[in-house]
Amino acid sequence: MSALATPSAPPPADAIPSADALIARVQAYHPQVDADLITRAYAYSKHHHQGQFRKSGEPYYGHTVAVAMLLADLRLDAATICTGLLHDTVEDTDATLEEVQDLFGEDIAQLVDGVTKLGQMELGSKRTKQAENLQKLVVAITRDVRVLLVKLCDRLHNMRTLHFHSRQDKRERIARETLEIYAPLARRIGVNRVCVELEDLAFRNLNPAAYESIHHRLEAMRIVRHDAVAAVSAEISQLLSDKGMDCVVFGREKRPYSIWRKLERKGVSFDEIADIYAFRILTASPIECYTALGLVHQRWRSVPERFRDYISTPKPNNYRSLHTTIIGPSNTRIELQIRTHDMERVAETGVAAHWRYKAGGYAYDADAAEAAGGDPLERLRPLMEILEQGGDPDDFLEHAKLEMFANEVYCFTPKGELIALPGGATPLDFAYAVHTELGHSAIGAKINGRERPLRTRLNNGDVVEIIKGGVRQPPAGWEDLVITGRARAAIRRLIRSSEAEEFIRIGKVIAEHAFLREGKVFRESALGEALRRLELEDAEALYLALGKGRVTSVELLEAVYPGHREMRGRRPQDRERIADAKAGLYVHGRGLTPGVSLHFAPCCSPMPGDRIVGVMDPGKGVEVHVIDCERLATLEDEDNLENWIDLKWTAEASANAVSIGRILATVRNQPGVLAEIAGAVGEAGGNITDVKTLQRTRDFFEMAFDVEVFDARHLSNIVAALKTSDRVVTAERARTPGEAPDYDSETQQEPA
Repeated sequence: MSALATPSAPPPADAIPSADALIARVQAYHPQVDADLITRAYAYSKHHHQGQFRKSGEPYYGHTVAVAMLLADLRLDAATICTGLLHDTVEDTDATLEEVQDLFGEDIAQLVDGVTKLGQMELGSKRTKQAENLQKLVVAITRDVRVLLVKLCDRLHNMRTLHFHSRQDKRERIARETLEIYAPLARRIGVNRVCVELEDLAFRNLNPAAYESIHHRLEAMRIVRHDAVAAVSAEISQLLSDKGMDCVVFGREKRPYSIWRKLERKGVSFDEIADIYAFRILTASPIECYTALGLVHQRWRSVPERFRDYISTPKPNNYRSLHTTIIGPSNTRIELQIRTHDMERVAETGVAAHWRYKAGGYAYDADAAEAAGGDPLERLRPLMEILEQGGDPDDFLEHAKLEMFANEVYCFTPKGELIALPGGATPLDFAYAVHTELGHSAIGAKINGRERPLRTRLNNGDVVEIIKGGVRQPPAGWEDLVITGRARAAIRRLIRSSEAEEFIRIGKVIAEHAFLREGKVFRESALGEALRRLELEDAEALYLALGKGRVTSVELLEAVYPGHREMRGRRPQDRERIADAKAGLYVHGRGLTPGVSLHFAPCCSPMPGDRIVGVMDPGKGVEVHVIDCERLATLEDEDNLENWIDLKWTAEASANAVSIGRILATVRNQPGVLAEIAGAVGEAGGNITDVKTLQRTRDFFEMAFDVEVFDARHLSNIVAALKTSDRVVTAERARTPGEAPDYDSETQQEPA
């Protein structure tokens, strides 16, 4: 029977570590810790989670204490410990973030808020949802890595109790998410202790049969090889002791998931894996690491090409160690790792290894991390760079996984800067790792002084010099030359940008030709209303939409000149003008008394297409206004809303009448400008009935044009037509009192 089918009983409430036990664990590495702060956070969590239980039957606050204990094992600061205790209070109880800030300070509140937001975005089974949430996760953890550390410990405890979930599909979803997202992130910042346990727990839930098989084989091997492992450890210890070195030597068993990956990758049997047991030598200093290596190699033969020096060239997550494989006692292949005690701590806890006393407080010491071989927080920067390249969430998920799962090679710039890349990377990957613009401009490369194609695979120790050109247009197949997520994201963004530039160029030509076919001149300044109708931000977005075929030239013209095709062949002069005398033919409404006198308000000149309202004025009848007329605001203040009547235009008004609309325009003082305006109005199907000069300067005229139009849309079309002229500075429909035309005036002035 699978171990998953026999879950252990939940721990009783009295088995949950007390606040004193948690504080004692923190004081072991931070004696001056604020014990009262942790005690209050412990009590707050216990109080607010009162009555809540996990699927295991354990009181819920036991989970928060377990997370805090895991964080204490990583030797983190008091704020992070308290965040572990409080991380679910805001999300799962009636506690508020404001209350947490008042009681525990802004730093803890911000950390709790960050972890809460990650908890609210539990990754679903849908790929796109998972991708979007990984984006949010990257943004959160690059602001404060403590958010990630709390989330990793939260996930670790959840994985330890995952077998209490009854639904297999949910267990598998959480385990897969752990294996694909959280374990790689833990490895990326060097927290190996958490990473390997997450991998094993996820493996156990995703493939329980394989896990059980490897687990039983390891148990059997442990019994058989126990004496052999002890003998090898003793022999190595004796060798180093004889040379006056005080070292710690112990055997290390490979983890089940690590063995499974090796079985899959190499296609070998369990018995053929030579390094299921390896040995670790811990020394006092880096010099002793090399001394121990020399002594071991003098005593036993080394296996060629199995030596790695990660002390002189640390891994990007700050991992440092010497790796070698020897043919040891009884002609057995033995894998050795040689490192200092400090290197061991960094290898196990990564970014968490550098919390220490600094500047009067206990916090992360980035300077110490850098001095030790590099800040592992830098490992998160490529993920942020991929995010900044844009693209859809699925692309980001693909590129991020490429970054997180790759084995690495180490290359150098001509100046000696170390660049870590995945195995199989090319010079083009190298160029993008140095700088995005260097990748965009790369046309060739020199590897160890010799020109090589950009598709060449790089090896450890290669010195790479990128040959730059001036062309940023990516050639066909450019993306196939790279394997890193960062490079692929940058290239896809460049391709999108290049394609967009071409679509924009094509779109502008389409727009110009569309206007030319209509006998009009295209001007970007006339696109304001059209862009709003098409729901586009600016002219560039319009060109892009035209170039990609999302908007047609016909749709563009209709947006600029609404109803322009319908107006062809129709003349306002063939219709009867709307006037007060026949207002009853054109306006109707519920509550309108038959025979009542109707008057069109001169302040807003209503016309078909406008929303209208009637205002009853005793002794004068009903005055018809446009719904947004400014005068209505004053009437509303007079508290006479009971006299308002909702009105509508009749079919007769739309089919057989014309209205007078007034256009206010600022035009340049140039010969022929009025003739050009009259021509534009005529082409748009309007008829000018009156022209007035309101103000004249040396360079400009401010004028009012009364125009016969079919409806409000027709008037908007004419205004748009005027705006296309480079002689018209502004044009708009008159809307304020005193600007409206006189409906019943029979005098007309011929346009100049």
